Amino acid sequence: MASIINILCVILFVSLMSQGSLQQQCEIKDLKINQKPTGKNVNNKPEWTATISNNCICTQMNVQLSCKGFQTEEPVDPSLLSKSGDLCLINNGLPIYGFRSISFVYAWDAPFAFKTSYSEIACS
Repeated sequence: MASIINILCVILFVSLMSQGSLQQQCEIKDLKINQKPTGKNVNNKPEWTATISNNCICTQMNVQLSCKGFQTEEPVDPSLLSKSGDLCLINNGLPIYGFRSISFVYAWDAPFAFKTSYSEIACS
């Protein structure tokens, strides 16, 4: 009986450790940016959908993208993307929960080379 309890304790311990290690592995690189054309044109520029996906179990908030030189022929919803200098704040700084996405559309000649530059990671 004692050996069964010991085995259960080891399983519980390993389970708790693996959950903690998953959370600690979340990084800014878990934010992925994918873009695809919508098929529409705005002022003779193709429209693009940009999707920022959080491919991590943890929440990421205050997500900022490097967006120096970003231009668009149509306004972007400022609650989804607001530009300040060379940085763009995503989702008003609100959380992008684990395995969720935020998308916005813009129109320009080619997809813009957005890069993640900052996020705060929160694991519960």
